[in-house]
Amino acid sequence: MARDGIAAYMPAMVSTLYSRDILRLASAIPHLGRLETPQGTAERTSPVCGSRVVVDVVVDGAGRVADLRQEVQACALGQASAALMGREAIGRTGEEFATARDAFAAYLTGARGDPGDWPGLEVFSEARRVTARHRSILLAFDAAAAATEAAAALVRVR
Repeated sequence: MARDGIAAYMPAMVSTLYSRDILRLASAIPHLGRLETPQGTAERTSPVCGSRVVVDVVVDGAGRVADLRQEVQACALGQASAALMGREAIGRTGEEFATARDAFAAYLTGARGDPGDWPGLEVFSEARRVTARHRSILLAFDAAAAATEAAAALVRVR
């Protein structure tokens, strides 16, 4: 009897978690691939599900992303997050990625009521209750922040 209750609950949970908007984003990730000569690279992996994101960047003299590529091996939620990160990445600084990541993480955990200023992140409202997916959802922002900060440090050293 209990098993039937779980089975009845699962399709509804899955359909709200993996909404049409999430699936559309997951199928349209911009800046896929790797840069031949990046100034900064960062790889992030979720130990829970094995999702993995690698971000390569080139920055301008002000430390803003001039070019970005990403390799995304993640669930639909991680892919959707990478799509939203990639859409707005050009011209951003490492600090902006880190700020977006931190606000988004606080939103996912319920510490704040909105996901911050990065466009589109409210699509993850249903994912807030599935804590096992939070790390995968944050991978692209975490990798972009680290790669951009590393590249900006390299540019400042020159």
